[in-house]
Amino acid sequence: MTAMAIFRSRTWLSRSFSSLSSHPLRVCVVGSGPAGMYTAEKMLKAHQGAEVDIIDRLPTPFGLVRSGVAPDHPETKIVTNQFSRVAQNDRCSFFGNVTLGSSISLSELRNLYDVVVLAYGAESDRALGIPGEDLSGIYSAREFVWWYNGHPDCRNLSPDLKNTDTAVILGQGNVALDVARILLRPTEELATTDIACHALAALEQSSIRKVYLVGRRGPAQAACTAKELREILGTKKVQIHIKEEDLHKSPEDEEELKNSRIRKRVYELLSKAATTGPSLPSSGQRELHFVFFRKPDSFSESAEYPGHVSGVHLEKTVLKGVGSGKQIAVGSGQFEDIECGMVLKSVGYKSVPVPGLPFDHKNGVVPNDGGRVISDTSGDPELIEQGLYVCGWLKRGPTGIIGTNLHCAEETVASISHDLEHGLIASPPTSMKPGREGLLQLLDDRNVRVVPFSGWEKIDCEERQLGSLKGKPRVKLGSWEDLLKVAM
Repeated sequence: MTAMAIFRSRTWLSRSFSSLSSHPLRVCVVGSGPAGMYTAEKMLKAHQGAEVDIIDRLPTPFGLVRSGVAPDHPETKIVTNQFSRVAQNDRCSFFGNVTLGSSISLSELRNLYDVVVLAYGAESDRALGIPGEDLSGIYSAREFVWWYNGHPDCRNLSPDLKNTDTAVILGQGNVALDVARILLRPTEELATTDIACHALAALEQSSIRKVYLVGRRGPAQAACTAKELREILGTKKVQIHIKEEDLHKSPEDEEELKNSRIRKRVYELLSKAATTGPSLPSSGQRELHFVFFRKPDSFSESAEYPGHVSGVHLEKTVLKGVGSGKQIAVGSGQFEDIECGMVLKSVGYKSVPVPGLPFDHKNGVVPNDGGRVISDTSGDPELIEQGLYVCGWLKRGPTGIIGTNLHCAEETVASISHDLEHGLIASPPTSMKPGREGLLQLLDDRNVRVVPFSGWEKIDCEERQLGSLKGKPRVKLGSWEDLLKVAM
């Protein structure tokens, strides 16, 4: 189905607005992850005469709920039911396989819509900037997560899990814990989840028996949540190794723990695990080592396999107070090595700018005031980009959980509403921008194969049917070709 055919099949929509406005408020949300879907939902509720179009570069909606949430966390994915209701709203449309920057430019979107909200998240990674980072066997945690979650961009990642028994994960946040759990969890338990079939097959052949979780600071500053930590500490057939000396608390640590209930609970769980100690080894036993007060200095190259990583050179750290109950890790000049054949960097996601978008490269966000895009990084609210907004990681950085995006979206939509009320956005019928019709005509002229929400529903149905044959919730279609073939 062509883009214009999709539009013509929905021409009845225009009639539904006749009693509201001769020209409805036209809004485009870029990105269909939690930030984008919550923004669309709040806009539809706040402005009864608004049309909201959601575009995404993937043929599938829901962003990190589909490609980031661990396959053994199905309860977290239930939010997609809510997001589906948003996309099925008569005043909302989803258009997948539309890439901002190539299918359509930001300036074109701004000319087509009264309001544009960028919520496309963070699809790149922070670099460590240390020697050996380009060696094979070193991956970002994002790539690895996308690989086992069936994201089409990482279908061919093919991490080598067979030729090493040790993996090092740099970072101790929730993503790092997810990755460690997937590497260590019995595959018969993963087999009943929606993990990608190619990933399950590789994990079934995996030789990895030891995983090291490396953090710059100590257990009092661990970045994970108690729920994630409790889950990995309870993974079957996994010995937990934590050095008791790492658990010694300074007065500064006590102050940090006193001010954070979450960190206090995490510290208590780690302390209990260290006191319990590793059990006697049994058949199939694997090991998880928490390594605190270490930062990567460089990666070592294998002599046997040139170009491949063989270990991580770590510098021991100490904590230094920087005021207001916060401590940072600084190098001590002492070093040690961990031999390994695989490294996963879980040191943060990074957003990617598009032409015409003001961007703070240092912090990896779009400069904004309550979601309003500001023309440069000075923060001057007088330099607001009219009608252009941000939400989610692009707005605040790659932090928070799915629910964090709800409050983030509420703030951005409140800013939009305020600007409309105060004449800072040209409101209909004054603006008379073409919106959806203009978007689909432009995409049709460029032969962009648009995937509507009905196309996603075909993918969803196919994946569920394939899953039912294997006792899984779904078998994800893992390639662009397969996704588009089913959707179209």
